[in-house]
Amino acid sequence: MVLTLFRAIAGPSLFDRVLSANSFGTKIVLLIGLLGFLTGRPDFLDIALLYALVNFVGTIAILKFFRYRNLGLSSDEIASREDTQ
Repeated sequence: MVLTLFRAIAGPSLFDRVLSANSFGTKIVLLIGLLGFLTGRPDFLDIALLYALVNFVGTIAILKFFRYRNLGLSSDEIASREDTQ
């Protein structure tokens, strides 16, 4: 996990940083699931699934933002917002 954090900080490109952050999040999900299994608390699985969903959606949102420079607005909506400001 230390190497994953190192790649997130010192990655040569943005995509390396996002990939390592996603990998770190996946390892955290596995640790939460394992902790729930070892302690006999099945409700930890719900927490792990929620964290996995947030990790996935966050990764997709970050990659979409850096590819299109917006999160879903059309070019007409962006132009109308810039005109009102």
